[in-house]
Amino acid sequence: MTLFYLFAALAVVSSLLVIAQRNPIYSVLLLIASFGALSGLYVLLEAPFAAVIQIIVYAGAIMVLFLFVVMLLNAPQEDTEYDVRVHPLMRPGPLKFGAALAVLLAVELVWALSSAPPASAFGPLPEITVTTIGRTLFTTYAFPFEVTSLLILVAMVGAVLMARREEHSGERGKR
Repeated sequence: MTLFYLFAALAVVSSLLVIAQRNPIYSVLLLIASFGALSGLYVLLEAPFAAVIQIIVYAGAIMVLFLFVVMLLNAPQEDTEYDVRVHPLMRPGPLKFGAALAVLLAVELVWALSSAPPASAFGPLPEITVTTIGRTLFTTYAFPFEVTSLLILVAMVGAVLMARREEHSGERGKR
């Protein structure tokens, strides 16, 4: 039970620090720490496959891609026009909308969890193994899997093109 509290506290604290950081590189690194803590929680839930997938897919691939894009774009430190100690509902425009959406999400989450049927209402769950997941992924869902990889590739090429700096911006229009 101690490990659960340790991993849960690490996940919550690192997730809160992700949104509190002004430097995007630190935010990405803290998000990797949060994914690691979630992986530890999956191990405690006796779901080693989900834990390994959490590390390989999210912390290993997607977060490295985020870190690559952030460093490629050379994103500057965020400068805010307001004092960060002010309550979100007291901040201007989009922040009030974001705070209202967060409250709405919390209310919806409480409602969904309180009105969910018990797990026994669904009957016995089929046995799921790595073999069945792999077979389903590469037979039934092969096309969506490949389309997703192409979309990620296009997003990376787009990020590279957007980050590229024009050396001779004045000569471009003279051709």
